[in-house]
Amino acid sequence: MSKVFSQQVSQGDDLELARRGDGAAFSRLVEPLRSLLLAHCYRMLGSAHDADDALQEALLRAWRGIERFEARSSLRSWLYTVATRACLDAIEARGKRALPVDLGPSSDRAMIGERPLTEVAWLGPYPGAGLDTPSAPGARYEQREAVELAFVAAMQHLAGNQRAALLLVEVLGFTAGEVATMMDTSVTSVHSALARARRIITEKVPATSQQLTLRKIGDARVRELVSGYSTALENGDAKALIALLTKDVTWSMPPLRHWYAGLDAAMDFARELPLSRCGSWRHLATQANGQPAVASYLWDGQSHAAWSIDVLTLRDGLIGEITSFVDAGLFGLFGLPARLP
Repeated sequence: MSKVFSQQVSQGDDLELARRGDGAAFSRLVEPLRSLLLAHCYRMLGSAHDADDALQEALLRAWRGIERFEARSSLRSWLYTVATRACLDAIEARGKRALPVDLGPSSDRAMIGERPLTEVAWLGPYPGAGLDTPSAPGARYEQREAVELAFVAAMQHLAGNQRAALLLVEVLGFTAGEVATMMDTSVTSVHSALARARRIITEKVPATSQQLTLRKIGDARVRELVSGYSTALENGDAKALIALLTKDVTWSMPPLRHWYAGLDAAMDFARELPLSRCGSWRHLATQANGQPAVASYLWDGQSHAAWSIDVLTLRDGLIGEITSFVDAGLFGLFGLPARLP
């Protein structure tokens, strides 16, 4: 109890100092929530780069408005309000993000020589900051569940106000009344947005989350799958790769448009490209979106250079989806080296 009281007094002191223009005090106020706010912005926007931009904009707005913060609500509530509004502005300016599955049907055969679609705003992976915090009381989703690829991809099918309502209530645990105040709308409008959001999320997100799947199959099997996937690609071993995949596996590679559904199509792609034509691979195990992932490095004549972050979605003890985000610029976000010796 004394520790909590001490923290409250310290926060009150820092708030008063921040109102007087003390930047260090403002930073101390914000720091405990920074990673959580970043995760919230990612859920809203579907891009770690956009999330970072939105958070910086939100913190700038908060710094400029700290004098007017009267502490009628909690600092947490106020910062989430500012961050949510910054994200809504970004959504209005940039629209939604997509995965290849959103653009058209799957391909039966490997598409050789395909060029990236630069005009599409692609969904991106998330490194994982702010995911170890316990869920808020009243929240429906775990912090990690709410950054899984399927969940974030489904969020892109919602209007901005629907995304905000769903995340604020079911991930962060705010009440509909609090959200109405935060979004400057009515409780009726919040409930309406929630109803539409829940319906779409139920349609598009698997009933069993990756977090539940990972706990069920266990760490040892997850390591086997990650290691087996990496080794199969490095050895060009199609048979070993097939043994790791479900019959209905899907494989997509944003920013490439085409994607593959079913074992035959996925393996046709694998045999034509990563297993034969691409050259030498090396891999590092990592995590993305609360899921197992593999950082893929491709030989460029001098060393193995950053190529893609492959996020693995598991099902029935096997790999059910591979989403290979082909973007060397992502490696810095994950704290990964750009090259391997």
